[in-house]
Amino acid sequence: MLHFILTWLATAVSLVITAHFVPGFKIDTFTAALIGAVVLGVVNAIVRPILTILTLPLTIVTLGLFLFVINAFTFWLVAAITPGFHIAGFLTALIGAVALTIVSTIVSWIVRMIDPTA
Repeated sequence: MLHFILTWLATAVSLVITAHFVPGFKIDTFTAALIGAVVLGVVNAIVRPILTILTLPLTIVTLGLFLFVINAFTFWLVAAITPGFHIAGFLTALIGAVALTIVSTIVSWIVRMIDPTA
């Protein structure tokens, strides 16, 4: 249970940090970031695999680069669903998804240093 809470908080903090650096991406409150982290987890668990399978031929032709588009779309979908979570456009979603991946990796690494069981 502690691992789940740490992962949830790390994702929310990653969203806030990403919103600080990516123009056109805004999170109103930390509560919106917490809700966005949950919605992002659900969308990544349900919608993203379906999209990945449906677009597999295009992903193969582009040597995997189309996965960036899928990540941006799921990120944009989360912003559309979550109140207090705003993304200006698809390009912002693309840049934000890439930035979130980088920031989330760094934050997760820090959390693992603090709590090795996470």
